[in-house]
Amino acid sequence: MNKERIMIVDDEKIVRESLYHWFLDEGYEVDTAESGEAALKKFDKDKFDLILLDMKMPGMSGLDLLPRLKQIDNDCFVILITAYASVPSAIQALKEGAFDYITKPVDPEELNHIVKNALQQKKLKTENDQLKSKIDELIMPDNLVGESIQMKKIFELINTVAQTDTTVLIRGESGTGKELVAKAIHLNSKRKYFPIVTVNCGAMPDSLLETELFGHEKGAFTGAHYRRKGKFEMADGGTIFLDEVGTITPKMQVDLLRVIETKKFSRIGGNETIESDFRVIAATNEQLENLVKEGKFREDLYYRLNVFTVFVPPLRERKEDIQILANFFRQKYATMMNKNIKSISAEAMNFLMEHEWRGNVRELENAIERAIVVGKKDIITLEDLPFNPSHEDLGSETDKSLGANEKKYIFKILRENSWNISRSADILDIDRVTLYNKINKYGLKKD
Repeated sequence: MNKERIMIVDDEKIVRESLYHWFLDEGYEVDTAESGEAALKKFDKDKFDLILLDMKMPGMSGLDLLPRLKQIDNDCFVILITAYASVPSAIQALKEGAFDYITKPVDPEELNHIVKNALQQKKLKTENDQLKSKIDELIMPDNLVGESIQMKKIFELINTVAQTDTTVLIRGESGTGKELVAKAIHLNSKRKYFPIVTVNCGAMPDSLLETELFGHEKGAFTGAHYRRKGKFEMADGGTIFLDEVGTITPKMQVDLLRVIETKKFSRIGGNETIESDFRVIAATNEQLENLVKEGKFREDLYYRLNVFTVFVPPLRERKEDIQILANFFRQKYATMMNKNIKSISAEAMNFLMEHEWRGNVRELENAIERAIVVGKKDIITLEDLPFNPSHEDLGSETDKSLGANEKKYIFKILRENSWNISRSADILDIDRVTLYNKINKYGLKKD
């Protein structure tokens, strides 16, 4: 265990030596300086936990030295020693950042008590700073990893915009990790101790979306047996994340624009005006500019959302991240399933690197999870992957029609996701009903 370091700064030799031996016997590491200039030279080269500083010295006084010490190391604690204690000088010392002061002649027992208190306070402050740092590290979204130029740029943009309350529009294909980027922005902002509330705008019709966003009063409509808070109200102090914002209808676009601009709204069936302090982050895989030209998306809402844009590129455009992500997911799911899978074979990794990844990071994660489930060895092999060449035998090679290719691709996605309909529909960017219709149309069945 490292000893706590104390420096005694006093122009009187007898004071320096008596305090030096006292604190040396108490188990501290001690150094001395006979003037402010000498102390500054030592402090500039070395680090001390506590400074015992004489207030009145020839040349540079203790009050002159104090701010210069704090400028070098603001975390250093300083106790001033003076033979001429006065209220104004004490107030000035505390304003300059001194922890406390004591008068001469020094009572060693009293000084020892002050020193122990100061060092305890310093220890608590250090532990608190370290704890905050660890918390910040733990709450970063774990799947948001990568070392490509594109991902480094995204990390820079996240760091830049997180410090503000600016509205952010995240763009990119389905499965690229837009929600993870939204969470990273929120968790690195001043709102991180309040909730981030997610709304999937494309997953529900207008009537349900309106209730979801604004809430309702008891009796507002059939089945409204109680008052319900909406997402905007729940996001007070935090962030609301509007996913698939390009899918909302013109009527909802008007309501959304109004609440984003005013931060005020009423529950359905209510007259009370509710105010909520929220930040808006939206995401879309639609080309909103084209929707604006076609009259399907309000231009004023587009500009209100598109204040700061973050584009998340598809995985096929940042292949250098595939190996990092694959090993990240291998470690994640091997730990979750308590399986000792140490690596991915070179053959399997080469295949992963060459795969097109239409479902992006989500598809890669599903593939590795599936490989962990079926794998029998301590290494992921090509045979463990759901789309290795031996599996690609559905359909005739001579049939190049759109229907045949659609059938083959849908079957591939279903197989990769162990026939999880919700997950497969999400990757295919269609709803569950449409996917069921496609399965019936093509007569697809589990292997």
